[in-house]
Amino acid sequence: MSVGTVAAAVAISRGRRTRRGRRVAVSATLALLAFALNAFTLMIGDAWATPGEVLRVLAGETVPGVSFTVGELRLPRATLGLLAGFAFGAAGVTFQTMLRNPLASPDIIGISAGASAAAVFGIVVLSVSGLVLSAFALVGAILTTLVIALLAQKRGFSTMRLVLIGIGVAALLQSAISYLISKAGEWDLQTAMQWMTGSLNGASWEKILPLAGAVLVCAPLLLANGRGLDLLRLGDDAAIALGVRVGRVRILAVIAAVGLLAFATAGSGPIAFVAFMAGPIAARLVGPGSRLTVPAGLVGACLVLGADLIGQNLFDNRYPVGVVTGVLGAPYLVLLLIRMNRSGGSL
Repeated sequence: MSVGTVAAAVAISRGRRTRRGRRVAVSATLALLAFALNAFTLMIGDAWATPGEVLRVLAGETVPGVSFTVGELRLPRATLGLLAGFAFGAAGVTFQTMLRNPLASPDIIGISAGASAAAVFGIVVLSVSGLVLSAFALVGAILTTLVIALLAQKRGFSTMRLVLIGIGVAALLQSAISYLISKAGEWDLQTAMQWMTGSLNGASWEKILPLAGAVLVCAPLLLANGRGLDLLRLGDDAAIALGVRVGRVRILAVIAAVGLLAFATAGSGPIAFVAFMAGPIAARLVGPGSRLTVPAGLVGACLVLGADLIGQNLFDNRYPVGVVTGVLGAPYLVLLLIRMNRSGGSL
């Protein structure tokens, strides 16, 4: 083996270690930030709680004036925000990586709208809740994915065609959601309204447990297929040449990502732009060539928890978390479109 070959191998190995170390450091920092935002959610509100009081409540003690506020109201809200944000972020970056386009996020191409429409139909027409509602959202997301994929396959597959078709499908589904909400009864209206923008109001363990189960099942599935997903960025032909079973990886990734998205949507509604923003932000933080599932999930969790803290505490009126993420996400979409137009870049 020549000296040049050895030097190249050493440089490649050093580069891999550097990228791995940066990914671990960024992920650890994001995890600490998510933990801090979760703690602030438990402490901050109309009635503030000290860290000691929060810890006592979490330990099972009864603290007068604090136990109900922290244990029954804030803890479910913080947990739902953490899990939903992670699920949206991981699902979004999976689609963006797989389709090699940052616009191919499930909330942009209509998959979130499909889950929302099915859930609103279940609430308004059939009065379902809990696991049944999660099942409705899952079926809606799967059917929407299939419809978009079938329409995009005509005359050869194109990612941009898929994005445009998805935007059109999302508009149709949002119209259906608005119609269903206009027909909702007084008791169903407040529950159904969260499906317009997304909200952590009304968080409960009944909503959290199905989502937690989905994260425990689907996130490891995405991580197990992480290498294949990374190589799909190079295109199908290159991935096949490198030994990736493209069809198997794509099917498993879609199933896992749609599962995360559907159960998160069933719990919190379609929190705007989190799935879209988390992947590009994570890619900028960890650098090129790194696996993004965990960093994007943690960015999503931080976005949801941070936006909820802003919406609940920074203004005279309280705003749902989806309103805040929508305000943040709209200009980010414009900036991303400008950058893509200049460079043709991706994640």
